[in-house]
Amino acid sequence: MPKKETILVICAHSDDHILGAGGTIAQYAAEGKRVRVIVLSYGEKSHPWLRPRFTKDIRERETHHADRIVGCRSTFFDLKEGSFPGGFAAIKGQLLALVKNLKPRKVFTHTNEDPHPDHLATHAITLEVLQEARVKAEVYLFSIWNPFSLRKSHAPRLYVDTTHTFGKKIRAIRHFQSQRPAMLVLLWGILARELKNGLHIGTRIAECFYRIQ
Repeated sequence: MPKKETILVICAHSDDHILGAGGTIAQYAAEGKRVRVIVLSYGEKSHPWLRPRFTKDIRERETHHADRIVGCRSTFFDLKEGSFPGGFAAIKGQLLALVKNLKPRKVFTHTNEDPHPDHLATHAITLEVLQEARVKAEVYLFSIWNPFSLRKSHAPRLYVDTTHTFGKKIRAIRHFQSQRPAMLVLLWGILARELKNGLHIGTRIAECFYRIQ
């Protein structure tokens, strides 16, 4: 039997892959593709009143529940929030080995226009790892905190019809109860953006990504 096509998402925090590409992940999984996610940080600073190990447990558990809904599998690393560049050297070898083993056909990661420093660092880390691993994959960017692109307006775009998987994305988002305030802020912007994407390709809902490789 032919090997399943592998889709890889590399993101900074436990909920970013669902927010940025949850409908597309669910669509690819429904098509029989293997979807893997690399999460670079547990996001332990999101609850400073808890010991880091408790926050890590919460966020990892939420992610695995969400992953089961959309049909992917996440692997966590332990970079510290706000210090990704300094900690990258310690995990670089593991990342390279994992990416080489997966041999993804498509890779999705954060745009370099996102104002969040961890998202910007993840973008740079992803490109460095792919280059050193010599993986020939299509590379696509998704947005979390920036509502639209300014510099990528002429870049090729990938639109994915997520009309039938948007419900899965929303159900997955609901599992991130520890991040509920941020989700409430982001959700309406995500919905407006994906409705606009759907209008662009003649569907109800769609996710859009900018291709850079």
